[in-house]
Amino acid sequence: MAVAAYASLVSLTHVLDDVRYRAELRRLHVDIKIIETYQGSIDFLLEFVDVHSRKESQRIDGLWRQISKVAFEAEEIFDLHVVNQIQLRSEGVKADLGFSALNKDIERVIQKINSIKEELLVEEALLQVVESGKKPKAFYHGGTSLATPSVGKNKIVGLDEHVEAIVDLLTRDEPALQIIPIVGMGGIGKTTLAKAVFDNQYIVNHFDRRIWLTISQDYIVENILEGLLNDGKVRTPDGAGDGLREALYKELFDRRYLIVLDDVWSEQTWNDFRMCFPRNNNRSRVVITTRLENVAGCLSPHSSYSMTFLDENKSWSLFCQIIFAKEDFPNPELEEFARKIVKSCKGLPLEIIVIGGLLAKSDMSREYWKSVADNVSSYANFEDDEHCLKILSLSYNNLPIHLKPCFLFMSSYPEDCKIDVNELIWKWIASGFIRVVKEKSLEDIAMDNIKNLSSRNLIFVYSLRNSGEIERCSIHDLVRDMCRKEFDKEQFITSPKMQEVKYSRGFRRQGEAACFICGCYTMYNQDSTYFSESVLCSSCRAMYSHVRRARLVGIMSDSYDRFEFVHPARLRHTFVSTQVRYALVSNSEQDIDVIANARWKPVLSELHLLWNLQILKLHLYSLQSRVIFPDEIWEMTQLRHIEVYGNGAILPDPHVCDEGFIILKTLQCLYEIWNFKCTKNVLERIPDLKTLKISYDSDYEPSVGSSDDHSLCNLIRHHNLSSLKIYGLPENIAFPSSLKELYLYGSICKIPWSGMSIIGLLPKLEKLDLVNATEGSEWNPGEGEFLRLKILYIVCNNLVQWEADMGNFPVLERLKLFHVSSLKEIPSGIGDIPTLRRIELIGCNIAAMNSAYEIWKEQQDVENEILEILVCHASEWISINDFITRRR
Repeated sequence: MAVAAYASLVSLTHVLDDVRYRAELRRLHVDIKIIETYQGSIDFLLEFVDVHSRKESQRIDGLWRQISKVAFEAEEIFDLHVVNQIQLRSEGVKADLGFSALNKDIERVIQKINSIKEELLVEEALLQVVESGKKPKAFYHGGTSLATPSVGKNKIVGLDEHVEAIVDLLTRDEPALQIIPIVGMGGIGKTTLAKAVFDNQYIVNHFDRRIWLTISQDYIVENILEGLLNDGKVRTPDGAGDGLREALYKELFDRRYLIVLDDVWSEQTWNDFRMCFPRNNNRSRVVITTRLENVAGCLSPHSSYSMTFLDENKSWSLFCQIIFAKEDFPNPELEEFARKIVKSCKGLPLEIIVIGGLLAKSDMSREYWKSVADNVSSYANFEDDEHCLKILSLSYNNLPIHLKPCFLFMSSYPEDCKIDVNELIWKWIASGFIRVVKEKSLEDIAMDNIKNLSSRNLIFVYSLRNSGEIERCSIHDLVRDMCRKEFDKEQFITSPKMQEVKYSRGFRRQGEAACFICGCYTMYNQDSTYFSESVLCSSCRAMYSHVRRARLVGIMSDSYDRFEFVHPARLRHTFVSTQVRYALVSNSEQDIDVIANARWKPVLSELHLLWNLQILKLHLYSLQSRVIFPDEIWEMTQLRHIEVYGNGAILPDPHVCDEGFIILKTLQCLYEIWNFKCTKNVLERIPDLKTLKISYDSDYEPSVGSSDDHSLCNLIRHHNLSSLKIYGLPENIAFPSSLKELYLYGSICKIPWSGMSIIGLLPKLEKLDLVNATEGSEWNPGEGEFLRLKILYIVCNNLVQWEADMGNFPVLERLKLFHVSSLKEIPSGIGDIPTLRRIELIGCNIAAMNSAYEIWKEQQDVENEILEILVCHASEWISINDFITRRR
C-alpha cells in the first residue's frame, strides 16, 4: 500500500501549492504559515515513503493506509473550504468568515500527520533491528530459466536466427573484451536464447571457459563468487570479496572465456564483477540479459541485441511443438480455438509455453479449449502459482516508486488499446501522480516517465509523431493483468478527479441513467442525497467508496435556472464535481438528436468553483452557438489545457483589479478561441502557452497598426509558443521564433509569396500548412530559409512560378500540393533533397504532374527507391508512374 500512500501525498502537494498561491494573492483566507508547516510534514512523509516503500510488515502496511486516509481527508477539507470561500467572494460576501474554521481543520489534520510520523519513526527503528539480524541470502543458481521451453535440445522454435546472430557476435575476430546485452521484456525468451547460445557446440569449442551467473534483483557478490569457485573446486584462502575476485581473475587469466550474467537489473552489477574478468585481448566475451534498455545502453551502447515478439508463424510453430512435439496441428476440430489462443498470446513465448503446457495435459475436449480461448490471460496464470505474473512482477517491483502509480493507471485501459500518449499524460497529471521536479513542467516529467517505462519493456511504442516523440503506446495483455492485480492490492483511496460526460444521453428507460462520472448506463436512486448512492455505475461506486457527499457544479443545461451543488439525478443538467481536475463534456459528432440538443447551452457561470480544474474539454458539436467563458476563467489557477470543439469559444478580456492579477502559469493550450485579442493584458497572464488555435469572423475589426494593444504582432514576444493555428487571419502578424508548427487557413490578410521570409527564417519551424493564405504568383525562397522544415502543405490557386532546390529545404520529408492549379512545374531540385520521402498531389494541372513524373524518373535513374510520388485520382492514391501511364 506504499504506492497508494505515495500517490495520495503527491496529489495533496498540488492542492497545497494551489492553496498557497491563492493565499499569497489574497484570493483565499488561510494562514500561510500553517500551510508551510503542512507542506513540510507532507514532504517528510513523501521522502519516508520513497526510502522505505519496499519494507514489509503488517504494521507498516497499516501506516501506509493511514497516510492515504489522512491525505484523502485533507483534500476533502480543502475542497469544502476553498469552494465556500470562492462562492462567498463571488457573491460579495467577506470570505474571511470561514478563516478560523479552515485553519482549525488544517491543524487537526496536521496533528494526525504528526502522530503517523512518530509511529513511522518507531517502525523504522524496529525494521532496522530485524533486518540487521537477518543472515544474507545466497542467490547463486545454475541451469536454465523457468521460461526455457522443454521442446528438445536441438530445436528451439523461433530462436534459430537469434542464436546464429549472437554466435556470430561472440566469435567475430575482435580481440578486445566485448559486452553483448540481450534486451527484452520479461518472458520474451532472453534467458532461453542465452542458454541456447551458451550450450551451442560451436561456442563450447570456441571458448576455453564458460561461466553462467544468474544475478536476479537481490544478490550478494561474495555468495555468487564463492558458489561458483567451489563448484569449480577452486580453493580460496578466505571468503572476503577481494580474495574471491582475485581467485576468479586467476582462474580466467590466459583463457578465452565466455561469461553470461543472466537477469541484470542495474549497471552496478557490472561494477561488482568487472574486476574479475581479465582483459587479455584474446576475444573473450560477456553476455548479459536484462529487461532494462538503459542498463544495456550504459554497458554497451552499440552492441545490444533486442528481443522482439514472435511473429504469427513462429508463435504457431512453438505452440504446436509444446503440445504435440511437432510443427503442425494434428486436430482439425480444435484448430479454430488454437489459432485464437495463439493470437491472444501476441507473440510472447512465456505465455505460449505456459498455455501450451496446460493444454498438453488436457483431455483435448472442444469445451475446454473454447474456455481457454475465451480467457487466455486467466489460464496463463492458472497453474504453477501464477507463474507468468510472478515473472512479470519482477519488472514492476524494480520500478522506483514515482513510476508505480503511473504504471498501475495503465490497467484502466481496455485490452488491445492503442493509448494516446498525450491523453495518458493529462490523466496522470489530473490524478495527481506527477511530482514537481525543479523547473520542469509536469508534461515533460510525465513524458520522461513514458520513456522510462518503455526502456524497461513494460509498455511498447506503437507510433511516433513527426517530431520523433512517442504518439501512441500499448501494453501486453499479461502485463495489463499483472497491473490490475497490483492496483487492486494497493487499494487507492481517491475522489473523482476525472469525469467524461456525454450530456445528450439522459434517461434510457425508467430507473436507469448514465453514470455521471464515466457515462456508462446504470440504475440510480433518485431520492438519495449521498454521492455513493447517486447516479454511479458499480465500478465508479467501488472506486469512490469513501466519498459520501459531493459538491457538484452544473456545466450544461437545457434550461436557464441557476444551479450549483445539485443532485446529479436531475439530468436536465450536466454536473461536474468540484474536485475534478480533468473534465470532458461531449456529444457525438453523429448524434441523431441534433435538433433536440440545440436547446442545450453551456452555463459556465459557476465554472470557477471547479478550483482544481486542469484539463477542460468541451466537444460540443451539436450546439448552435459558441461557448462563452465567464470572467472568472482568469482566476482558475490550475488550468493547463482548454480544448473546445464545435463552434469554439469566446474568451473574455481579463479585468485589472487592485489586488493584482493571477498568472495562469501552467496553461499550455488554448484550442479553439474566436476573435482572440492578443493584448499585453492577456499574454502576461499566459506566459507558458505552447499551443494556440484561434479563428476570426469575417467582420472582425483588425488593429490599425502593429503598435495597437490587441495586434497579433504582440505574439512575437511569446517565446514559449511552439504550435500556432489561425483561421481567417485578419491582419499583419509577427511570429515568435519559438514556433515549430504553423498553420494558416483561409486568411483574410494574405502573406505575399515575396514576403515568405517572415516564415522561412523561423529557426525551429518543422511543419507549415498554407491553405489559401498566400497571394502573388512567384516564390523564390532565399538562402538560409526553412532549414528545419520537414512537412510542407500548400493549397492555393495563385502560385505560378516556384524556384527551389535542396538548399532551400534541406531536411524536407513530405510535400503536399493540393489544388495548386496554376503551378507550371514543381522545382526539379526538390527531388534531390536526401530526406524527402513522399510527394502528394491533388488537383494540380497536367504541367505540374508531368514535372513530378520527371522528378520521379530522375530519382529512379540514381536508384533512389525511397521517394514516392502519389496522385489522388478517382478517390484513390496511385503512383505518379501509374497516373501518367493511365493518362497516356
